[in-house]
Amino acid sequence: MSRDESSGVVDVPRWEQRFRAARVSLPEWAEQAPERALFVSNATGTYELYAWDRKTGAQRQVTDRANGTTDGVLSPDGESIWWFDDTDGDEFGVWRRQPFGGGADVLAVDGLEASYPAGLALGVDGTVVVGRSTDEDGSTVHVVRRVGDGAGAEPVEVYRHRESAGVGDLSHDSALLAIEHTEHGDAMHSSLRVLRVADGSVVAELDDSEGGTRELGLEVLGFAPVDGDSRLLVGHQRRGRWEPMIWDPVTGTETELGIDLPGDVSADWYPDGSALIIGHSFEARGELWRYEIGSRELTRVPTPAGSVSGATARPDGSVEYMWSSAAEPSVVRSTGGGVVLDPPGARAPVSVPVETVWVDGPGGRIHALVQRPADGAGDGPFPTVFEVHGGPTWHDSDSFAAGPAAWVDHGFAVVRVNYRGSTGYGREWTDALKHRVGLIELEDIAAVRAWAVESGLADPARIVLSGGSWGGYLTLLGLGTQPDAWALGLAAVPVADYVTAYEDEMEALKALDRTLFGGTPEEVPERFSVSSPLTYVDEVKAPVYISAGMNDPRCPIKQIDNYVDRLADRGAVHEVYRYDAGHGSLVVEERIKQVRLEIDFVQRHLKG
Repeated sequence: MSRDESSGVVDVPRWEQRFRAARVSLPEWAEQAPERALFVSNATGTYELYAWDRKTGAQRQVTDRANGTTDGVLSPDGESIWWFDDTDGDEFGVWRRQPFGGGADVLAVDGLEASYPAGLALGVDGTVVVGRSTDEDGSTVHVVRRVGDGAGAEPVEVYRHRESAGVGDLSHDSALLAIEHTEHGDAMHSSLRVLRVADGSVVAELDDSEGGTRELGLEVLGFAPVDGDSRLLVGHQRRGRWEPMIWDPVTGTETELGIDLPGDVSADWYPDGSALIIGHSFEARGELWRYEIGSRELTRVPTPAGSVSGATARPDGSVEYMWSSAAEPSVVRSTGGGVVLDPPGARAPVSVPVETVWVDGPGGRIHALVQRPADGAGDGPFPTVFEVHGGPTWHDSDSFAAGPAAWVDHGFAVVRVNYRGSTGYGREWTDALKHRVGLIELEDIAAVRAWAVESGLADPARIVLSGGSWGGYLTLLGLGTQPDAWALGLAAVPVADYVTAYEDEMEALKALDRTLFGGTPEEVPERFSVSSPLTYVDEVKAPVYISAGMNDPRCPIKQIDNYVDRLADRGAVHEVYRYDAGHGSLVVEERIKQVRLEIDFVQRHLKG
């Protein structure tokens, strides 16, 4: 930070500029009106939905809520925008609808009470499918035929089950509906069911779990975008990783694609249904390919080195994609050339690139991403932040992130570990954390910590454990089970008391916890106890900073308060920041405030 002596104005630090810089999501376009698009942007300082008329260039802010809005869908005809309306980030609400050109918001579907969302599909003929999840009803799916302006349309329930389920996709002619479900009780591995929309009858089932006896999952990638075409693109794990195949539920035909690429592979249709756009993720980086269904030819789609976080094929055959790297901010590019959608204002300052590190761990080789302070900071050892990703079924990648970049600006090295439980390294790696939840991940993080010290990267007396959501949970658990390893802990929206968290969290997460632990807290109390940060709170030595959303349905506030009360009872050094939102914030200034508080906490409590 510098000061202009003539004006007395203090320049905005580079790390804050990264958060404040306007950014946009990959635009979603309307199938029947490709020049109409919907995207998310923080241009006003809060993430909201925007309509974009690509023909005229006009852009319009669609939503304007105190805590932001990111869940939205553009109707196939481009005439309306559907968006999910919850209360202060609690994720419990209803779908509303607004004309593309602007106008009043209306309740999108009459007759459905508020719920957690479980998918939405809009048909080209006006058919609507809404997935819902509530603590009382479990999962339900409802069909509204030819909703039009909503008048007289009554939702018809076509699916109900206590276990988690959701809408997969609607066929192009609205005759078939694909549902992902976990009726077998394994919330980490879905099975598929295809129903006839007309009467809700079952067309076909696809169950790689064999009733829950095998840990294999399936996911709906989408029906072919052609009338009368019943082909469904499906993701499967039959060879130990995610890859696509084409399944026709009407004929029962399964077509393996034989894509010989390492790592996870996903896919989406080109608009005419003759080819697929392939998303390939391998060792924390991503790329794109085109796959011709008829010839089975695979052709690389040129993209820069880094991460591709989304892609869509346009009617003219070009591909638009969201790209970034750890050093370069995100941008929406096109294979047709140039930037597709340029946000207003100054671009976010660049950061430093990541280094790839492989460390031998107790469960196999562990992949970590390392960023060192910029030139001039010396060779180390550095004060180091272990930034632990959430999920747990997620992974850190070579993509732009303002949080880690802020620590680099302050002279810290940043280490991000794709521990067991992370995606992108095969099914066995992702599924390894069951029953010893949290402890497995921390074994891998400890192995990378040992490497960081031995290599001279990290000063062992100045290593901070930090993370949000599942990363916040691992932070608190690590502070208690590895008390001598960490100088400080920064936990955002964490699980802190697992039993109370289970009691209060949304139903879909209860199902996930039952899968991870092998039962409820009453059925396997010892597993919940050994994996709960509250069990080890009296062992914590490091100062702890915790931030929490008052309306969080995923990591509810009561269980965090229980943990904080125990810290206070024993006089442990800790600070807590509670804010009026849900599982994180979509307001830029609020996010900056949270990072500033974390930096201030570290600067006050980290020795040296």
